Amino acid sequence: MVNLKKFSKIKDYHNFANLSTPKHPLISLINYSEVKYPEDIKELNFVQEYYTIGLKRNVPYKFFYGQQEYDFDEGVMTFISPNQVLNMESNPNVNSNKELKPSGWLLCIHPGFLWNTSLSKLIKTYDFFGYVINEALFLSEKEELMMIDILKNIEKEYQANIDKFSQKIIVSQLELLLNYAERFYERQFITRNKSNHQLLERVENLLSNYFNQSDLIELGLPTVEYISNKLNLSSNYLSSMLKSLTGMSTQQHIHNKLIDKAKEQLSITQSPISEIAYKLGFEYPSSFNKLFKSKTEMSPLEFRKKFN
Repeated sequence: MVNLKKFSKIKDYHNFANLSTPKHPLISLINYSEVKYPEDIKELNFVQEYYTIGLKRNVPYKFFYGQQEYDFDEGVMTFISPNQVLNMESNPNVNSNKELKPSGWLLCIHPGFLWNTSLSKLIKTYDFFGYVINEALFLSEKEELMMIDILKNIEKEYQANIDKFSQKIIVSQLELLLNYAERFYERQFITRNKSNHQLLERVENLLSNYFNQSDLIELGLPTVEYISNKLNLSSNYLSSMLKSLTGMSTQQHIHNKLIDKAKEQLSITQSPISEIAYKLGFEYPSSFNKLFKSKTEMSPLEFRKKFN
């Protein structure tokens, strides 16, 4: 049984990979040739609480995400969203060739960096971050150089003296990179079928539609039984499937979607916290406060103060 390792902060990954302390706590561009995993690591399951965009080559590990295998013998680009389970295991094809050196870049972006920006919501609309399209992006040499230029522009900005324009400039560069990725993916899918995982897509769509309704006060919070009935599956089977794919049960998926909606309301509105709780289907605001703190390690009020 392989243990599950959790990287809550970007600096946690830096420590694990024997990298220097990140220049910024919420965003970091890592030169993959400098990554040094512990020598005794042959296989590892891990979860990260931040987005990663990787452009790697000759990495001596294979990565598995959403039951798909990423093999970095060739240069490919990957997009991973927070709180997803990944598996990493030694790649004998690369390990046997000592002349091949790992190279490339890994951009880590904590969701906290994006709050109160246009990309906070928009980033969730890019399908390639999730399990629905869990396929690596193959780039031409020209495309790869273009993406590297954007990544380095981001690095220059967060390593410079931070001012009131820094976040806006970084977010615009990141959005530019994602738009190019969307274009390149569409080209790739002309000749290559999308890798779909229908169950996860249906669960995500069902939860999004539920929390976008205006009458949550009357409906209350969605239950595991509600989700499983809508999908014509038993609740035990659904939770087992989700657990095997994402490491999270149906209830955890519900809570994560709920917390995302709560963060959105806390950051972009001035509605009282009790009102937000009721709108999200909580009968008692104290229950909302307790769940929010258990998931974020801060109260709703403490979270809101970050944006004032």
